[in-house]
Amino acid sequence: MMEIMEGSHAVAEIVKRCRPQVVSAYPITPQTHIVEDLAQMVANCELDAEYITVESEFSALSACLGASAAGSRVYSATTSQGLALMFEVCFNVAGMRQPIVMTIANRSLGAPLSIWNDQQDSISLRDSGWLQFYAEDNQEAADLHMIAYKVCEDHDVLLPAFVCFDGFILSHTYEPVDLPSQEEVDAYLPAFTPYQRLDAEEPLSFGMYATPEYYMEFRYEIDQAMHRAKEAFIRAGREFGEQFGRDYSALVEGYRLDDADVALVAMGSICGTAKDAVDEMRDAGRKVGLLKIRTYRPFPGPEIAEALKGVSTVAVLDKNISLGNGGAVGTEVKSALYGSGAAVYDYIIALGGRDVRKRDIAAVVDLAEKGEGDMFYGLRTEVL
Repeated sequence: MMEIMEGSHAVAEIVKRCRPQVVSAYPITPQTHIVEDLAQMVANCELDAEYITVESEFSALSACLGASAAGSRVYSATTSQGLALMFEVCFNVAGMRQPIVMTIANRSLGAPLSIWNDQQDSISLRDSGWLQFYAEDNQEAADLHMIAYKVCEDHDVLLPAFVCFDGFILSHTYEPVDLPSQEEVDAYLPAFTPYQRLDAEEPLSFGMYATPEYYMEFRYEIDQAMHRAKEAFIRAGREFGEQFGRDYSALVEGYRLDDADVALVAMGSICGTAKDAVDEMRDAGRKVGLLKIRTYRPFPGPEIAEALKGVSTVAVLDKNISLGNGGAVGTEVKSALYGSGAAVYDYIIALGGRDVRKRDIAAVVDLAEKGEGDMFYGLRTEVL
């Protein structure tokens, strides 16, 4: 049933229907509405789950880790400084192979303090072992939670996942969202069956001390699971499409790329603006297209190379900065396209929530066609 609702409420509603058994989170803007809704659902007996109230984000994810190790389906949500406070636990969750799903309402990191959107928070944990999925709109944000649980809990994967959607731009925006019924979600997402769990009758240890003789093999196993997650995502996305009519089997999604000379590459809500800008440029006779990255981890390098085959110029829109080395997405796109002959330019854009309009997207294309790239776009040099 299609409803017009706030993005955060849509996420809370779909999480409820995924039937988490334990929820633990600490409120932080712009994530707060999600956990407020879930806490109310638990209080009203609409969600049969344990809601653990904690004193910090570090404690929240620690509680989730313990609950997951004990065999529960678990959910959390955070953003920005809250995710940074979880840093240590994020590595522990992935290292212990716990399939926790956590929503990231993407927000800038301080200092200086900013509550507005960019993707620096989740990007900064790209090497932690968490899967990372990025939503263009609130429909995709809701749908990706169902897919995330299915992929994470696959016994060939057993890794946690971030479902990322842009703070305020999506989390506080009202859009039409088609939410499946509880019965439909149950048909798609079966009850959680833990691969292994803490049990007094059959004792196990998680996250124990590893000497140099063994540590590297653990990291190797996580890396291999990350690669296997590609096929798991494709399979789960295809099954989702068969049941609900929205196919998410593609790790990347092209828009008007068939005959494009110039391709934009982006993640998240900026893709909606980019599509409108592409349409206007196409109407003006310019051969421009867009490649949307849906899964940043696992990184779809071969899929990007295939999608952009034949494109002469690539402009990556990075809502993050790997300080001293450009944008994180741009760096990896350049690696994926190495040897292809395409000119790849990286543009750091929209940090701290700065607006991006269609004319800005067109201006980036102009710069790329002139061979001017690897820059902060829209930098206010007068204040430097």
